[in-house]
Amino acid sequence: MLSRRGFVGIMGAGTLAAKAADGKYRVYIGTYTRGDSKGIYSFVLDTAAGTLTPEGLVGETENPSFLAIHPTGNYLYSCGELNKFNGEESGSLTAFKIDTATGKLEKLNDVPAGGTSTCHVNISRNGRYAVLANYGTGSCAAFAIGADGKLGERTAYHQHAGTSIDPGRQKGPHAHSVNFDKQNRHVIVADLGLDQVKVYRFNAATGAMTPNDPAFATVKPGSGPRHFSFHPSGKFAYVINEMTCTVTAFNWNAKKGTLTEIETVTTLPEPVKRGFSTAEVVAHPNGRFVYGSNRGHNTIAVFQVDAATGKLKSVEHKSTQGEVPRNFAIDPTGQFLIAANQDSHTIVLFRINQTSGALEQVGAPVKAPSPVCVRYVKMRRA
Repeated sequence: MLSRRGFVGIMGAGTLAAKAADGKYRVYIGTYTRGDSKGIYSFVLDTAAGTLTPEGLVGETENPSFLAIHPTGNYLYSCGELNKFNGEESGSLTAFKIDTATGKLEKLNDVPAGGTSTCHVNISRNGRYAVLANYGTGSCAAFAIGADGKLGERTAYHQHAGTSIDPGRQKGPHAHSVNFDKQNRHVIVADLGLDQVKVYRFNAATGAMTPNDPAFATVKPGSGPRHFSFHPSGKFAYVINEMTCTVTAFNWNAKKGTLTEIETVTTLPEPVKRGFSTAEVVAHPNGRFVYGSNRGHNTIAVFQVDAATGKLKSVEHKSTQGEVPRNFAIDPTGQFLIAANQDSHTIVLFRINQTSGALEQVGAPVKAPSPVCVRYVKMRRA
């Protein structure tokens, strides 16, 4: 297990070994391995030039739908969105070492996720634990991360239970995302099947997770909470509701671990139609904007944030120039947003207007097979 001293040592070693390449980020794309995809692909984003350049396949693995980067930038973790893994009814979690010069991924090890259709993963802020969500069976789990980046023992597991009002989608729990708060003291798990946003107290020393009191916040029945994003101020949080195409804004009490609803707003400029759903929600690093993806409508919804109240005001609905925009991510500088069009097999680069939050497409869509997840790593130079 990675000790605090060991983690600091790794961070220091990375700093001494290489300096950040000015304005360049390696963009890792998680995919579904059907059709042409064979695993994880990478691209280079040059924020100075505003360009996105393909590097090709960097890690071969099955259905690496969602990815997470270790705080050191030396390791990458991918969900195997599977129903069977090594003979078990389970998805998987895989650890890779990143070759910082080439971007290639070296597989370190993998572990069974403890549930099926593993769909989301995040890393604790001290780099010692990975937490994941299992959509199929509706559970969440935590695993230790060693000093060598390998996955170790399971340190927490929670099986959700219950139903909500939609007989087709909500007959049981469907954990859909996991997020750490800034203080590394809580884990938030959005459960689409229960219409609940669960809160767990997290022990950053042991990796244990225990239900908070209260254990969850609710959204309107039939909403289907999917993904979650904290506002950088730490005062607010946002959950995107897949089934009703809405975003619910919450006040966040970091000390008590409680979410209190502020408002719920639509992500669409028109009523919800058959085939419409949402996927991702992200708060901009400057705290002034929130973005959400609309599948079927095939747009990114852009909102401005009221700094005093956390409320959202619609700015625009920007076409992603493709079908089924799944995940998207804002680069660490806050200048660009990359959207992944799952069904049209492209990723698209947008420049963010720092005053209004509006998106301007940069260049043509870039080919990427069945893209699902976008993650950034700062590139280094010797």
